[in-house]
Amino acid sequence: MDERRTWTVTTHDWTTEVDTEHLAEVRAHPETFGEGGRRHLLLEVLAYAADEAEALGRVGRVVVTHHPDGSVTVADDGRGTDTRRDAQGRVVRKPVMATRDVRFVDGAVTPLPDGLPRRGMSVVAALSERLVHENHRAEGSWSQTYRHGIPDAGLRGVEGTGTSGTRVTFRTDLPGPARLTPEDLTAYVWLEVEARSDVE
Repeated sequence: MDERRTWTVTTHDWTTEVDTEHLAEVRAHPETFGEGGRRHLLLEVLAYAADEAEALGRVGRVVVTHHPDGSVTVADDGRGTDTRRDAQGRVVRKPVMATRDVRFVDGAVTPLPDGLPRRGMSVVAALSERLVHENHRAEGSWSQTYRHGIPDAGLRGVEGTGTSGTRVTFRTDLPGPARLTPEDLTAYVWLEVEARSDVE
């Protein structure tokens, strides 16, 4: 764990795997963190894909798919969430789902297309009864399931897709609109967003 202190913090602190106090605070105040409902959570996920595309210096592609059980999948074509091995050979993925984004604390406000402040992926996870975070990188692919932001188990390796990217599937009971607006699809200059539905 000590060596993780030397890893550069850009969005999340590598030394903390799960911030239970932060997750509990989010769950205790859904009227604040969940303002904007399910649509806002989708915009939070898209914002990360846009960050990744901008970092790569190219327009990224994202497919948003709505499923019959009310869950939604957001799949991008980025590098996949940063995942490393520590000195003991353990796989460590940046804790984006279970810890706060350091960019959005201390009153920092970055509005999303709905005009509400961006708060980070941990808000999506904390307000979702189930969230699956799958990432594919050149050096491997991994998946982890969370319940209200708390991981069910450790990171597990999965079969690769032949391409890199991150895939987030979540289901939340938040009220409000569940779908993106036509304006949302073009609101991120670094993304091409396609909306699909498996719902009959």
